[in-house]
This record gives sequence, structure tokens and C-alpha cells, in this order.
Amino acid sequence: MQDPFVGTWILNVAKSQFDANHRPRAGTIVLEIDQEGYYLQKSEGISEKGERVAERPQRYIPDGQDHPVPDLPGLRYRATRADSNTLTVEARREDGSTVGGATKIVSADGKSMTIDNFGYDTQLRQFKMRTAWDRQ
Repeated sequence: MQDPFVGTWILNVAKSQFDANHRPRAGTIVLEIDQEGYYLQKSEGISEKGERVAERPQRYIPDGQDHPVPDLPGLRYRATRADSNTLTVEARREDGSTVGGATKIVSADGKSMTIDNFGYDTQLRQFKMRTAWDRQ
């Protein structure tokens, strides 16, 4: 059986609830699983200003263990799966304080995904939003 998260997801702007400082016009997430069982997530999109943006690729495994965040010393992440359609990832500092996180839920029919995420952006502004995604 294929993992319900694997695939290409297109942002559904109309169904999303954005933070005031983060209102993209478009977005794409590609989720794959590598040979070691890690998710590899690549995200890109178009900002509110019409600029192309891309997030740093993320690699994580939902084993419930703490792992270092590559290239970001002092940060660790933990990924867990509450069930086959729910994936949660949180990043924390060495002191245990949370930097950010996301809960991804794929619908029972596998056609849509909702992501609730929170954290701090590159300008250290706190954000919280819910985005809706359609499987391509």
C-alpha cells in the first residue's frame, strides 16, 4: 500500500486560512520516501508579491525520536504518526522550547491534505495557519 502522504500537493488558496504576514498566491509540496524510510519534502510557491519562493528541503522520519536538524545547530526535530493519515513534526531548541511545527492530515479518500503549522518566520514573526492541499 502506498503511503498516503507521498505525492505532489497543490495549495488550495480558497480553502486555506493564512497568517496575516503569509498569504501565498500558489504553492506546491512534493513528498517522497527515500531508501532509508525518511520523508523528503520539497516546497515552493509564489508569494503575495508575486515572487518565487522555495523552502529548504526537509528530511524527516516519523519514528518518535529526536534527530538533529541538518545545517541548523542547536535544533532537533521529532516526527510522529498518530495514525496512517496523520503526521506531526516539531522542531525544538536544545533548551526544549518549541521553534515550530506542523500537523498534516490526509483525507480518508486521499485526495486532500490539511496542514496546521506554527512557528517563527525568517523575520522572527510568530505565525499560525491552516492550509488546504489537493493531490495532483
